[in-house]
Amino acid sequence: MSSPVDVTFRSGSGAHAADCRGWFLPAAPLDSAARDGSTEPRPCVVMAHGLGGTADSGLMPFAEAFAAAGYAALVFDYRGFGRSDGQPRQVVSPSRQQEDYRAAILAAASQPGVDASRIVLWGCSLSGGHVLEVTRGREDVAAVISMIPLVDGRAAAVAAAKLHKPTSLLRATGTAIAAKAVAATGRPEPLLALAGPPGSTALLSLEGYEEAYTSVAGPTWRNEVGASIGTELGSFRPAKAAADLVVVPLLVQIADLDRSAPPHAAATAAFTARAEVRHYPGDHFDLFPGRPCHDRAVAHAVHFLRRHVA
Repeated sequence: MSSPVDVTFRSGSGAHAADCRGWFLPAAPLDSAARDGSTEPRPCVVMAHGLGGTADSGLMPFAEAFAAAGYAALVFDYRGFGRSDGQPRQVVSPSRQQEDYRAAILAAASQPGVDASRIVLWGCSLSGGHVLEVTRGREDVAAVISMIPLVDGRAAAVAAAKLHKPTSLLRATGTAIAAKAVAATGRPEPLLALAGPPGSTALLSLEGYEEAYTSVAGPTWRNEVGASIGTELGSFRPAKAAADLVVVPLLVQIADLDRSAPPHAAATAAFTARAEVRHYPGDHFDLFPGRPCHDRAVAHAVHFLRRHVA
């Protein structure tokens, strides 16, 4: 299999425009192509991480599996994260990240050996919701894979209320509102830890989450995000896009014990979209490399692509 190639592409407009960076993995030749020298353009899977994640944090094993199966892959960092440029750093904006996905689609379509009419979108957690929104209204997206998706911010808030102390939730809400107010004045937004131990002020502080996230963290990952994200997630509801996706092959991979992205919300969205659904007996991070459900999740994703994106 060919080595990953550095890719840079522009995203955004005006003051928010910046270069996104990632890696492009060419598709390995199919057996028949290797025999007859065919160079038929191949589909390309466009991939980005979830909340606060970077391309070097557990995504490459998925991309390498797709490339080995004959599908090119483009893995990228959002503006303000990882190797990408852009300010402010570490601040999560769902709308900007979806804009980055759209720019990444154009970048993938321009890569050598890629069939621009057969783009596949892959997302996990927060980006598992992004790919649903980005797919709406596009004719160049041939299929979508949404893994452990966050599709309803309100449902996630309700689930969090059952797993955290009321004082912790009030503190987190106050921090988010204050951070939003600071950012509105043009000053740098306060940051808070993304993953931390139970009882901490980290955004992800459930038992085992800090260890799980840091186990896949790459060298560019930073354990901090803008504190205002709590005000953004309440209105994050890509499940509303599900009804518009019935004509696009969609695989939804659900961790049945997920304490972060409510499984019932993902299942409801999948039912509305008439998606193919795979269930796994694990928590939010258990489909990532080194975790118990990873190999099956990858196998199911590749099998889905072979059936729907020839």
